[in-house]
Amino acid sequence: MGVEIRLTDRELPVSPVFIDYLAHLLDGRPYDDDEWANQTSEALNYGLPELQRRAESAAPRVIDDPQGRACIGRAYSLLMALLTGDFQPIADLQKRFDFVNVVGIPRTGGSYLTAELYRALGIEPRHVPFALAHDGFPEAGPFELEPAANSWIRSLHTMAEYLTMVELFFGGRAPHGERIVVPKKLTKGIYAGGFIHRVLGDAVEHIVTLRHPVAACISTYEKSGGLPADGRFTVRSNIEDWCRRDLLYTGCDRDEMAAMDYFDAYLRYWEQYHYYAATTGLSASRGLRVVVYGRERLEGLARSFHARFGSALQPHAFLADDTARRRHPDWIERARPALLRVAGVWQRVGLTFPVDEVEECW
Repeated sequence: MGVEIRLTDRELPVSPVFIDYLAHLLDGRPYDDDEWANQTSEALNYGLPELQRRAESAAPRVIDDPQGRACIGRAYSLLMALLTGDFQPIADLQKRFDFVNVVGIPRTGGSYLTAELYRALGIEPRHVPFALAHDGFPEAGPFELEPAANSWIRSLHTMAEYLTMVELFFGGRAPHGERIVVPKKLTKGIYAGGFIHRVLGDAVEHIVTLRHPVAACISTYEKSGGLPADGRFTVRSNIEDWCRRDLLYTGCDRDEMAAMDYFDAYLRYWEQYHYYAATTGLSASRGLRVVVYGRERLEGLARSFHARFGSALQPHAFLADDTARRRHPDWIERARPALLRVAGVWQRVGLTFPVDEVEECW
């Protein structure tokens, strides 16, 4: 007895990110986005409504174009491979591409390192599509099931679209060694570490960026409009929304969250994020490296990229300051138990969490 299941683009619609990417490709419009790699602005991404509008406008001409339809078809074929365990198409991609992922909670230097990886490969970062380089795509996060949305399926679908984008953007580039190198800032990778590792291959490289929670929290609230006047947690930016989502996922209710001190809420998010980093499968990567926030460490790692790929360039200066200890000395003491708990969990899976370097609190 055979059972046939039909799914259409009504149940699994093409993402706005993928439509926008294909529209640029078909129109011959170069990407010119200086924001994701620019330390002096480092604007948070509020652009989803605009992206949705552009995608809705571009969808008819993308679908009417033979190349556009072929690219969409390729993404759906990869989705089916992921859904059904047809591993051969994934194995073929693993043979072609060497994925280098920069993984870390926001505001820990990942954008800088990702941009330097692109520079080391001879690719101007601002000409790389935000979705291809940065951390909003493919989607991954705590499991959600709501009307017309299953977050596990969304992760599979956006991964299939991302892999198609990789083929289109990198496919004609020169390999380094046996494979073409593909850099990616993958903040969300910790939520699906085993999935990321298995799909991108045993050769995948993960660079994990760490920063003291006080310094990372300050950087987050500064980019979100400042510390709220009442000191309570609130949502004004995408990072604060991720914090809200993760707290709800781990059992914090909305009333409790509304009454929470801003740093207490952020610290709970920071601690849970680093548990995920150790326990969801990223640690299976033998190429995992850890780098702690700080000018010398990040510039040194960036310099190694340029040496590795023979760019003959020097890394851009990394901007860092040490105001965290002076601004919130009480937060430093409140954070230490969380640091030690994270270090203990990491140790249990064979990872080293460098507490002393993190406590420099850059």
